[in-house]
Amino acid sequence: MGFVSFLRKIRNMAILGKLVKAGLDITAKLQSSDENPQIEQENQLRELLTQAKDTAFGKYYGFQEMLKSDDLINAFRKEVPIFNYDQMHAQWWSRQERLEDITWPGKPDFFARSSGTTGKSSKRIPITNDFLASMKSVGTSMINSLHDFDFPETLFESEVLMLSSSARLEKNKHGFEEGEISGINVSNFPDWYEIFYRPGKEIAAISDWDKRVDAIAEQAPEWNIGAIAGIPSWVLLMLQRIIQKHNLKHIHEIWPNFQVYASGGVAFETYREDFEAICGKPITILDTYLASEGFISYTGTANTMAMKLALHHGYFFEFIPFDKRGVDETGELLDDPEVLGIGEVEVGQEYVLLLSSCAGAWRYVIGDVIRFESKDPPQIKITGRTKFFLNVVGSQLSEEKMDKAILKLAESHQATINEYMVAAIKNESGDYIHQWVLVSDLSPEGLAEELDQLLKDANKNYSVARSKALKDIQVTVISKDQYTDFLGTTNKKGGQTKTPKVMKEEKMKSLLEFISQP
Repeated sequence: MGFVSFLRKIRNMAILGKLVKAGLDITAKLQSSDENPQIEQENQLRELLTQAKDTAFGKYYGFQEMLKSDDLINAFRKEVPIFNYDQMHAQWWSRQERLEDITWPGKPDFFARSSGTTGKSSKRIPITNDFLASMKSVGTSMINSLHDFDFPETLFESEVLMLSSSARLEKNKHGFEEGEISGINVSNFPDWYEIFYRPGKEIAAISDWDKRVDAIAEQAPEWNIGAIAGIPSWVLLMLQRIIQKHNLKHIHEIWPNFQVYASGGVAFETYREDFEAICGKPITILDTYLASEGFISYTGTANTMAMKLALHHGYFFEFIPFDKRGVDETGELLDDPEVLGIGEVEVGQEYVLLLSSCAGAWRYVIGDVIRFESKDPPQIKITGRTKFFLNVVGSQLSEEKMDKAILKLAESHQATINEYMVAAIKNESGDYIHQWVLVSDLSPEGLAEELDQLLKDANKNYSVARSKALKDIQVTVISKDQYTDFLGTTNKKGGQTKTPKVMKEEKMKSLLEFISQP
């Protein structure tokens, strides 16, 4: 880029920044207060059923008759069963590559492959044009909410770095394009978005994770990054590589206007200390809930990590209590669980999330457990996955309880532990033990006893299990390099891959075998 072109770009970005900031201020003044959440959600359901009433799914479950009901939500629940992915795919989505109007009008243009947090092969979620529009709509609402944070104009004059999965999409045998949802979103950015989007579509399309990050590190001095979005573990690795390549003390030496990090995919707290260590000044952390199934919520209020539910963007939500009313001892849904609407939930209570959407998902179990932090407005936090509930011998350890214990363990040693994995496995005597693998530079000596006591103090069910069926706890410590090398062997290196914190016994044994190799 020539010097004159560079100056022109800076001038245009400054003008655009002023316009964006002014636009947010005007939007905030014009916006009316939100409707009653329950009314909003009933309206969303009515719109979804109206649009899908002539699809195969809509005809099978009688959407047309349902729309005549005086109690639409109860009629919907009575007629439409709860679906997990396997059921939805086998009965409906598998037909959408050959036929039109199956669960949503027309055919989807894309299929999103999930990043595989549960250790199974990737799911394939249909992505319709209406669905892509809904995700953009939620993103716009998130940008509009930035007015409440009172950021300076320099943020809006700078560029946004999105660390996604590869934006290179693959054609399947039926002619549909497939990729992870972040890659699909990037590939559908309009051309004008290139003004402020980094690393740009060319670098984003590099399939190999390490080569993509090397390209980002090479180009980094040419960019004026004000905001970064991505999963914490991979963003942290990227920033560390940039710092190392350019011999920096911290990332603000190269990007002085970096002010906002939009996290997502996993809990951020275990990464906070490492992010603070590579920054030269404080940054604002926002949380997002952006899954293959939708852009579900985002931080819309300053001084909190709670996320505002996207109640009027093409989604209808239902909530199953994550207790004996809704799930069994292993975290699996009951055959007939209690199901609540947005007006019936309680602050502080955990729920399994059900989603109906304009992608043609209906009463769909995403697999995440959320907790309501407030009801006015409805704000949530993700507390874990239903599959990250460790209860093989009655220990009843949720992801949130495990995260808190790991944080306390790290704090007691003045260290960081970003990632961890745990599994209930049988020892040589046939007894169950908990095998932990911690990603850290700590010495493993004494960690098992400390972690065991922290979990006993935090959870009486775990304490009871340790006195009975759970015979021991073992801790192995591995380096970050070993961890990323292991992900490489399982093809899980990438911008959107999330750590499977609770592993099956077979998976844990393969990890232990890998790290024991010289």
